[in-house]
Order: sequence, then C-alpha cells, then structure tokens
Amino acid sequence: MDQRLDLSKGAQLHFEILSIYNEYHLAGIDVVDLELKWVLEIGGKLRYEGMRVLEKGLEGLNQAEVGAGLQVFYNMGELRGTVDGLVSKYKGMGVKSVMNALDMKAISVGGGGGGGGGGFGGPGGVQRSGTPQFGGSGKAKEALWQRMNGCMDQLHSIVVAVWHLQRVLSKKRDPFTHVLLLDEVMQEGDPILTDCVWEALVKSFANQMKSTFTTSSFVKEIFTIGYPKLFSMLENLLERISRDTDVKGVPPALSSEAKDQMFSSIEIFQTAFLTLCLSRLSELVNTVFPVSSRGSVPSKEHISRIISRIQEEIEAVQMDARLTLLVLREINKVLLLLSERTEYQISTGPEARQITGVATPAQVKNFALCQHLQEIHIRISSMVSGLPAIATDILSPALGAIYGVAGDSVTPLFQAMLDRLESWILEIHDQNFGSLGMDAAMDNNASPYMEELQKSILHFRSEFLSRLLPSSSSSITTGSETICKLRLARDMAELELAVGQNLFPVEQLGAPYRALRAFRPVIFLETSQLSSSPLRQDLPPSVILHHLYSRGPEELQSPLQRNRLTPMQYSLWMDSQGEDQIWKGIKATLDDYAAKVRSRGDNEFSPVYPLMMEIGSSLSGNR
Repeated sequence: MDQRLDLSKGAQLHFEILSIYNEYHLAGIDVVDLELKWVLEIGGKLRYEGMRVLEKGLEGLNQAEVGAGLQVFYNMGELRGTVDGLVSKYKGMGVKSVMNALDMKAISVGGGGGGGGGGFGGPGGVQRSGTPQFGGSGKAKEALWQRMNGCMDQLHSIVVAVWHLQRVLSKKRDPFTHVLLLDEVMQEGDPILTDCVWEALVKSFANQMKSTFTTSSFVKEIFTIGYPKLFSMLENLLERISRDTDVKGVPPALSSEAKDQMFSSIEIFQTAFLTLCLSRLSELVNTVFPVSSRGSVPSKEHISRIISRIQEEIEAVQMDARLTLLVLREINKVLLLLSERTEYQISTGPEARQITGVATPAQVKNFALCQHLQEIHIRISSMVSGLPAIATDILSPALGAIYGVAGDSVTPLFQAMLDRLESWILEIHDQNFGSLGMDAAMDNNASPYMEELQKSILHFRSEFLSRLLPSSSSSITTGSETICKLRLARDMAELELAVGQNLFPVEQLGAPYRALRAFRPVIFLETSQLSSSPLRQDLPPSVILHHLYSRGPEELQSPLQRNRLTPMQYSLWMDSQGEDQIWKGIKATLDDYAAKVRSRGDNEFSPVYPLMMEIGSSLSGNR
C-alpha cells in the first residue's frame, strides 16, 4: 500500500468495497475471493496506521491527530468497537498500575521503580507476609512511595487521555454526513467515557487499599503514619486532572462526586491515622498524669512536651484544611482527658483553703497545676488563632474545661481570702472613732482594722498571689485573657460589691470609683494598646505606671524594691505626695534600668520602658 495514501480515504474505499462484496453476495467467485484477501490485508494495515495516529494523538493530546485516527475507524464502520477497545485498554492500564504500585514482592525484590509495567519478579498484589524480605525496610518504604508517585502519574495520563478522546468525539463531525462522532459510540443514558474509566480505577484502588490494610502490616504502618502524604498524593492527582482538563465549553474530566470516591478509597487509613494520633497524645498525657499517682505534679518540661506534640500533630496536616479539622477533633478529646486528669490531682481539703499560715504543699501543688493549665490554654489558643473560626469552635469544649479546672484549683483559696478581707472591712462598724481624740485623727497611724486588713493583704500577696504571678521569663500574656487576670478582675468586682453593699454607694465615690472601673479592663489590654486607650482618662498616671511594672522584666525594679521599703511605708509615702513627685521616684528606676541595658551593650528595651517614659513626660514639666 502506498504510505502516502490518505488514510481516511483508504478506509472509506475499504468500507465501500466490503459493503459491495456483502451486499451483492460476491462470495464464492474465484477472481473476487483472490482480490478479497488483498483487501483484508489492506484493512489490517489501515487499522494499524489509524491506531498509531490515534494513540500518538492521545499521548500528545493533539486534537488533529486524534480526529484523523477516529475518522479512519468511522469510515471503516468500526468506530464504536475501536473506542470501546481503547476504553478497556485504559482501564486495564490503570488497574495494572495500581496493582504494581502495591506489589510488595516486587518492591522487596526490585527496589524502586515507577509503579508502571511489569517485570518486577512476580505477579501483582500484596504478599500475605506483607513485610519486605530483601533489603532494609527503609529502602522498601522509599520504593513504595516512589511507586505510588509513578502510579499517580500514570493515572493522571490515563484520565486526561480518555478525556481528550471524549473531547474530540464530542466536537468532530464526519465531513460528508455531518454525523457527530460521539453519537456513534454512545447512546442516550450511557455513562461518559471518563466516568467509565474512573469508576474502574477507583474500584481497583479501593480494593487494593483494603487488601493492603488487612494483608500487609508493613504497608498498613507506612500508609497510616504517612496518611497526610498519601492524602496529599491523591489531592495532587485530582488537582492536576482538574487543571489539565479545565477548558472552556468542555466538561472537566472529573466531577466533585468522582473526586470524593477516590478520597473514600483511603478512609480506612484516615481512620487508622486519627486513631494513632489520639493514641500518641493520650499515651503522653497518661504518662504525665498517671491515674495511679495523685500526688505528683508534672514539670514545666512535661507540659511543654505535651504542647509541642500537639503542635507537631497540627503542623503535620496543616496544608489540608479538612484533615486539620479532623485532627483538631482528636486533640479536643486529648485536652478533655488532660483536664480530667488535672482535676483529679487538685487538692480540695482544709489544707488547700487555709490563709493564715505559709502556703501548704497542697496549695503549692494547686498553684503549679493552675499555671500549667494557663500555659496550655494560652499556647493552644495561640496555635489555632490563625486558623478558621471553626477550629476554635472544635476546641472550645476542651479549652473551656481547662479554663474551668484552672479556676477551680484556686477558687476556694480566693474565696477564703475574700471572706477574710471582708471580715476586716466590716470591723469598721465596731470602731469608736470619736473616742480616739483629735491627736489620733491627725497622726499617720491607720485604724486597727485597717492595719489588720493591710497585714492580710501583704500576707496573701507574699504567700499566695506571688506564686500565681508569671515570671518575666515566661511570657504568659500573648494577647488572650489569662486565668490570673480574670480572677483579679473578679476579685475587684467582689470588692466593689462588698463596699457597695456594706459601706457606701459606690456610684457616689466619684474619681476613686471611676478609677476602679477603668482599671479592670486595662489589665486585659496589650501593652501596645495602653498608649491610646481612653481608659487612661479615669486613671491617675501613677496607677498606670505602677501597673506597668508587672509587665516589665525583673531588672526593672519598682520604687518600693529599689528603696527597700515595705508596702506600708511606700503606700504612706505615696499618700503624702503628688503625681509629679511619684513620677520622680519612678523615673529613677527607669534610669537605672536603662543604664543596665546599655551596660551590656543592648539597644532594645522592654516595651513598657518607652510607654512609661511617655506617660511620665506629661507630668510636672519633666520632659
């Protein structure tokens, strides 16, 4: 046959010859039968050349070549059978690729590979032992992932090729009859070609996944631990198919339902991965908070280890929003377990509520547990702060439980302190101020009940409150409300209530009352927000300045510390001074701090330093 002969014309002529032969019953005529053998040979060559053009066009995604090849088989009257054969071929290629990718015998014997054709020393399928027999398991693991990558590439090529075939069929018409080629190969109600192929691929993939899970402990472990990687592989495959079949006016190769089918095929490993995640974290919590030991308190390192492990679990899946939410649900379970174990550790007896002596071991333990829970609450909240709001919603039950247990660990103690302070304040009713005379009214001594109140406050601070305040080395305030702050705010509200109910209508107290009301929200502000906060209008500058010492580093000493005064002495001195004189004392401590920073060659100051200087500059011409 002349190679330059137009294939489609040759096919048309071949079809017409055979049609005449059959229509006029020319079989049995010697001269015709002799020529028929040559005609059939030519038909074989036409099919070979037509398929070569068609497959080349599908491989290169060349519409003209695919169209030319399809025209050959249309002209020969064999279009539907040819297309059916191609679809079956692609199905078989995909199924074989999946089987080869998970052929553990081939991986053990042959090492890596693209996961494509055969030649790997054995039939497809996972061996019953499921464990590599040759070479190290590390090499076998690497080979498995390599073959999975190769499989993903092949599945992509197959689906895109079938989509391209379908695309050309849906566009090309016979130039003489104007028949749409797609109508020749599909009847109304038939599934489209890509759906036929995809259904076969997904079915094969799902069966292989299920088989490996039950028959190969090696593959099960790799795909369970590496589920995020496995999921990412499928996700990338689907994204590539979507991207490469995104053509205006042409349906994409895969629908959203078709994509979900592929993800469903690995759900068995997703369940195992989430179970493993929960198991890892629960085991760590059980180690840090053993049920058998109620008296032990975890160290900061133990708590940091739990937080770090949780962060690792989130980071492992953070590239996929859906998987991140699933992992967060497991983390929520773990945090609930942690809150339960911590609650079990809290001491609730009389030794936890005493307030007259030094802090008891039970109280010290409760303080440590409270601070641990604060750290967990803040760090976990910070981790999910950049995620969608639903992430916070998922962890809300556990974070709420942690918050509640932290409060419960110190609530009895604070209630006892409040009751004690209130009882001293109420002693005012038993005071006979008139009998003390004018000299007593003019001296600097406080009334007996107030002295006892002040002694109690100092005792509470030195023995209890100081143990709950965070050190400067651990930055607990990260923009979220800490449990200590909330407790302080509540105590201020209780003080307001105690005064209002027992002493005087607080609304009539004027500036002191407004200052108390303003100070409560101030403790929740970031340091950077204080500079422009309108709350400062109701607070004396000295109040803000002294509050900022609690936010500064240890080397920034307060005037009380710098001058080695007792709180009582310093309080009395402040009562006798104006705001400008108080600022002078504060300014001296700031100068000392600045000198220490510069002496070690640093140029960076704590954020409170410039803010305190700015506040102080507004006082008394000290600019």
